Amino acid sequence: MKTTTRVAVIGGGVVGCSVLYHLTKLGWSDVMLIERSELTSGSTWHAAGGFHTLNGDTNMAALQGYTIRLYKELEEITGMSCGLHHVGGVTLADNRDRFDMLLAERAKHRYMGLETEIVGPEEIRKIAPITNTDGIIGALYDPLDGHLDPSGTTHAYAKAARMGGATIETHCKVIETNPRPDGTWDVVTEKGTIHAEHIVNAGGLWAREVGAMAGVYLPLHPMEHQYIVTDEIPEIYERESEHPHVMDPAGESYLRQEGRGLCIGFYEQPCKPWAVDGTPWDFGHELLPDDLDKIEDSIAFAYKRFPVLETAGVKTVIHGPFTFAPDGNPLVGPVPGMRNYWSACGVMAGFSQGGGVGLMLAQWMIEGECERDVTAMDVARFGDWITPGYTRPKVIENYQKRFSVSYPNEELPAARPFRQTPMYDVFDGMGAVWGQQFGLEVVNYFAQGDEPRYETPSFRRSNAFDATAREVRAVREAVGINEVHNFGKYLVIGAGARDWLNRIMAGRIPKPGRLSLTPMLSPAGRLIGDFTVSCLSDEAFQLTASYGAQAVHMRWFQRHEAEGVTVENISDRLNGFQIAGPKARDVLMAVSRDSLGDMRFMDLRHATIGMVDCLVQRVSYTGDLGYEIYCDPMAQRALWDTLWQAGQPHGMRPFGMRAMMSLRLDKFFGSWLSEFSPDYTPGETGMDRFIQWQKPEAFIGRDAALAERDAGADRALVAFEVEAEDADANGYEPVWIDGSVQGFCTSGGYSHHAGKSIALALIPANRAEDGLAVEIEILGKMCPARLITTPLFDADGARMRG
Repeated sequence: MKTTTRVAVIGGGVVGCSVLYHLTKLGWSDVMLIERSELTSGSTWHAAGGFHTLNGDTNMAALQGYTIRLYKELEEITGMSCGLHHVGGVTLADNRDRFDMLLAERAKHRYMGLETEIVGPEEIRKIAPITNTDGIIGALYDPLDGHLDPSGTTHAYAKAARMGGATIETHCKVIETNPRPDGTWDVVTEKGTIHAEHIVNAGGLWAREVGAMAGVYLPLHPMEHQYIVTDEIPEIYERESEHPHVMDPAGESYLRQEGRGLCIGFYEQPCKPWAVDGTPWDFGHELLPDDLDKIEDSIAFAYKRFPVLETAGVKTVIHGPFTFAPDGNPLVGPVPGMRNYWSACGVMAGFSQGGGVGLMLAQWMIEGECERDVTAMDVARFGDWITPGYTRPKVIENYQKRFSVSYPNEELPAARPFRQTPMYDVFDGMGAVWGQQFGLEVVNYFAQGDEPRYETPSFRRSNAFDATAREVRAVREAVGINEVHNFGKYLVIGAGARDWLNRIMAGRIPKPGRLSLTPMLSPAGRLIGDFTVSCLSDEAFQLTASYGAQAVHMRWFQRHEAEGVTVENISDRLNGFQIAGPKARDVLMAVSRDSLGDMRFMDLRHATIGMVDCLVQRVSYTGDLGYEIYCDPMAQRALWDTLWQAGQPHGMRPFGMRAMMSLRLDKFFGSWLSEFSPDYTPGETGMDRFIQWQKPEAFIGRDAALAERDAGADRALVAFEVEAEDADANGYEPVWIDGSVQGFCTSGGYSHHAGKSIALALIPANRAEDGLAVEIEILGKMCPARLITTPLFDADGARMRG
């Protein structure tokens, strides 16, 4: 056995073998895989082997498309069969919401180049004739859907990896993983110790146990899953071609042909978590006892949807565990707080996603970043606040909703409320309708009177519409107040702090008492952060950005740590409020004896508000006259009492995130992971206006950003006024220009101030002219839209800056 390697991949399922192959494909040959038993000895061997492209996250859908296309390449490289069956598949919709979801997904696919289509009941019966279409509105047909041989595919990955120089060691259980001071690892196995520069945890069912060896908690949990293979069915074996897949969300089932019969699996409501206290090391090529009672209701529903099942005998029951993360997506990437420790686990759809996971992780390890935004599967999307007690109910919830409608405004209830600020009970008593970000409860809007305390999930305008309009009006006409808890906040101190920030950030680093806005770039010149930098003193700075990205950002800061500079995540150690609107200054002057009335736009000052020492910043994401006021969370309730009492004579009202996202549209302000993400560059999003090109420090991404500036960006971020009815752009709706799809929406919504539907979109830069007429496809409807360049509110900035 080798005793040294560049990368030690732990786990020999389809994901571990994919990672191993992609590392060799991208040029690292000194890599090895360590498996405690045989390859596929976890969830892989008993998987149903289906694959599809449908995924609510566009980048995940693209990676699933890559995975499916990769299988033929693997067959050509290795000469082995993956057992491919490209039979196509339909996803059924039996109500308007499910059909809206399919319409939204089909619209996304247009820009992605995926050839899916919406079909009606008659076409469904032609494609999948065993389907009872009573009550079915329509379906999404995807010709790429299919299935394969799980074992053959995994071994094809393994052979391709070996051909690239990789080593695979089976029957070699890992016992310990111990870090060395230089960031490398000793992997202690039953056969001896391996010194590895990098570790990849692809442990699958045992990923929790492998992580624990390094002191890492990975938020995932195994769930029991059951599918049935039937005896021969004449309606199947007498067909001239293989029957396509059918996904029936109403019945929580997926169905495909298996030999001369059918295979049907269920995501049942009375589901069961498995191995709550840890996966047994001796579990492997065995199944769980049959539990048909658990899927009794699902089977009854399936008999109605697919009547041929009623007379078909059961040939085999497959009941085995596989792992989920709390949101159902994989856990991939460098584990925060660890050196050279990588995660590739929680990939419950291994044969749809395994190839994409392997490619992205290999790029991350070898090239330092991925070719696309992988936020949806980044292991850092969960912070160090997450616990097994939170993970398990969220995993159960996700399993139960595996085939449910995924709404853009949906707030899932399991494991909530968990993390709360001192204002939670105050706002709850005022009618707050809650959302969550990064585990933290965040007010979406405030219900009044007999308005329901629950926002109905919808692809169309929801029952939050009137409340949001009310809160927008309060901000624009008087003064609104909300918390600043959902900002990520960082304290950067030290003699070298300014020089370090000048290297990390692309924009100008301000002087004491001032703020600046700056993008943070990857080496390839793509956006990995959108920051406000506050200069507290020559050697102390406060950074604010997206709350949900704090683990990602801290990982980046630690990767680029410098001597004499300390970076602390103070996101939950600093809180306070934003006040915004024409009366905001009047409120502020009424509550402090400090001189705050003459603060310029982008000024910051320390002041005492009532009894509370605060940091006051003259800036607001609402695009209005506004201030951010930060304080110690222990004093936040006292600060609230002071501001709220002083605000009443001026018409102060609380507002939530639904209003915030409407208000920002009035000024065409972008939002993190919508307009600004690692998929985009500063030039195409307009963030290049904040880059300080002439600063002496060679900031990260400078060369790539300069090249884009000199060549000109191919795309431009623009705003459209849309002739919409009851649904607004949400993201990835295609933009049709001159009869063809030439762009897509990044986000959108309704401007309650202007009374207009607004969409922000990326289109070809040479078409970005005021008044450009386009069509935006929203839920299957072609909506006329016009490009606008004048903000809908405070166009000259007089109120925001005055």
